[in-house]
Amino acid sequence: MRAVVTRVLSASVTIDGEKYSEIGKGFMVLLGVHTNDTKEIAIKIADKICGLRVFEDENGKMNVNPKDAGAQILIVSQFTLYADCKSRRPGFTDAARPEISNPLYELVVEECRNRGFEVKTGVFGADMKVESINDGPVTILLDSDELYAKG
Repeated sequence: MRAVVTRVLSASVTIDGEKYSEIGKGFMVLLGVHTNDTKEIAIKIADKICGLRVFEDENGKMNVNPKDAGAQILIVSQFTLYADCKSRRPGFTDAARPEISNPLYELVVEECRNRGFEVKTGVFGADMKVESINDGPVTILLDSDELYAKG
């Protein structure tokens, strides 16, 4: 799995001209699922997202986790995170098919909710317009290969 986690002041998803979901301060997460991903990986990446200490404390240091910062989370499925760009036309063979990726995406959402977060989503497979106001900007790339290599 790959997650692009951006600290935002606000973020939203619009589908067919209608606002579908929005959050205030928190994380906008673009989540890609690899063909080899498992439930274990989904749980681990959700745990990492929910524990990232990138909100500022009283001294201006990034030391506060999203729970203590009162953050919300917006998670949007993004198969293009696994684009193979060896040629000018990206290939997506490393991105899991919907029958694999959608349940794992939903598991990440559920795991974040189980940790007490208000989680909003996009619609899996929909043509979405995603807007955000980045805060910092702070953007973190989480990759399941790195999570398992470093613990």
